[in-house]
Amino acid sequence: MKQFTLTICSAAILLFSCNNDAEKTTEAKADTTKMTEQTTAKETTPPAAMPDSVTMMKNWQSYMTPGDVHKMMASWDGTWNTESTSWMAPGAPPMVSKGTSVNKMALGGRYQISNHKGMMMGQPFEGMSMTGYDNAKKMFVSTWIDNMGTGIMKMEGPWDEASKSMTLTGKCVDPMMGNGKEMELKEVFKIVDDKTQMMEMYGPGPDGKEFKMMELKFTKK
Repeated sequence: MKQFTLTICSAAILLFSCNNDAEKTTEAKADTTKMTEQTTAKETTPPAAMPDSVTMMKNWQSYMTPGDVHKMMASWDGTWNTESTSWMAPGAPPMVSKGTSVNKMALGGRYQISNHKGMMMGQPFEGMSMTGYDNAKKMFVSTWIDNMGTGIMKMEGPWDEASKSMTLTGKCVDPMMGNGKEMELKEVFKIVDDKTQMMEMYGPGPDGKEFKMMELKFTKK
């Protein structure tokens, strides 16, 4: 009787196992079918309609044509005296230096190249920026390189006509950390008047919180 009971239990366990496996197999097949249907749907979904050739050429023409913002940038051409105030950390003594910046539009008035010279931490400093206004993104875009590093800083952001300013955000390597990691930066550039401009640079302090790292005043000659 005991052997018979064991046999019945074994058969029941085997039957349950088989049924469970069958259910799993059915579920697996259903999942596979569903995935296949989804993949097929993705493969058969038509791409976004391409504009006709005339529209594409118009779009390109619009993208490449300098506009009012580029004309405003051109008014910044010339030689500017600069006064820089920088801080290594919040509350640290400021470091003040003076220099010059020469702006010149390039490539048919599409970009402005700026060459900066001065002193930084007791050493001769040279830097170069390229600034443009992307007609498609409706944003300013800029790059910066200097003799204090070997990387390229890239930033972008919108223009605010009411305050005559742009706020750019981007990243660059923090050279003092020595690990190649990038830090978040913010630049606020403001037109004070025809002969005066201000730029403020913000970045993370020792506690990770944003603070003003530098303030740069431009006075046109």
